[in-house]
Amino acid sequence: MTTRRDFLASTAGIAFVGCSMLSARPTAAQARRQTIVAGRRAKVIDVHAHCAVPEALALMGLKIGGPQLRPDLVMATTAAERIAIMDAQGIDMQVLSINPNWYKLERDLAEKVIQVQNEKLAEACAAHADRFVAFASVALQHPDLAARQLEEGVKKYGLRGAAIGGSVNDLEISDPKFHPFWAKAEQLGVLIFIHPQGTGATEQMAHRFKGNGYLGNVIGNPLETTIALSHLIFEGTLDKFPGLKICGAHGGGYLPSYAGRNDWGCPTRPDLCPGGTHGPLKKKPTEYLTQMYYDTMVFSPEGIRHLAAEVGAGRLMVGTDYPYPWTKTMVDEVMATPGLSESDRIAILGGTAAKLLGIKL
Repeated sequence: MTTRRDFLASTAGIAFVGCSMLSARPTAAQARRQTIVAGRRAKVIDVHAHCAVPEALALMGLKIGGPQLRPDLVMATTAAERIAIMDAQGIDMQVLSINPNWYKLERDLAEKVIQVQNEKLAEACAAHADRFVAFASVALQHPDLAARQLEEGVKKYGLRGAAIGGSVNDLEISDPKFHPFWAKAEQLGVLIFIHPQGTGATEQMAHRFKGNGYLGNVIGNPLETTIALSHLIFEGTLDKFPGLKICGAHGGGYLPSYAGRNDWGCPTRPDLCPGGTHGPLKKKPTEYLTQMYYDTMVFSPEGIRHLAAEVGAGRLMVGTDYPYPWTKTMVDEVMATPGLSESDRIAILGGTAAKLLGIKL
């Protein structure tokens, strides 16, 4: 492992966290894998890739590999080492994000933590502008502050949107309290990446997730995203802010996989849905699925095919969840997905992400 001094010097204060469960890393000299579609090279952009900022963690009394931050994530790598892994997997660019662990902080400390994180994210991206862009962090527990941090992140630091959790201190992100943030996101026209925190739904069902299978993550994380996106639909957030650009991690959870059931909830129990056939919504619940975007973290070409059939191939973007060792073959899975046109594959691999995030292909 590199020393902390070398590490911070080589990554502009960003922890390009690796995982102790990964096999040997390729060398930086390895040639970058290229993906060819219709005889042309397709640029691959990974919208779901994690990192950490040690200086911000220290402000909260945390550290890389500490018990609050996944003890298996203990191997900090340099930017060069991460880029070598990207090259081997055929990932041309990663969109860096940090999972929120600051939602319980008081306003002053939250403001300091976010400022440090966004500054360091911007520095890391500037140092490797052809390989990394990033989502801003925001203190969503203080919605007015979060709105300001989003605008500053985009306009001052050149960040491409924001990454948020699926809930905030037991409040759904559809709660009117968060409308100032959503209004700012719509005004700026930037992408909001929603990633579960392993809290909320998983804490409520912790006793049922015990036992084998890593169920708190395997079931719990997609469930949290499912709940978050469902509330954004049914509580009217997407009607109030129709210009929002939202991406749900892990293929949007289970929402697209069982979409039709959403259209029958209110007609079956209208007493639980005041305001009309589908509650107070302007259209059928399933129609909102095509307003949102989703990463491809569904683990198989058939899963990607089904997701594309439900929401449209133009709504999908590559996601790997790096450095968590879920997949090293996402490009292969997209290329093997049946039923996609060449233009569909180009869009999923990087075209859609480039348009949303302002990345030149």
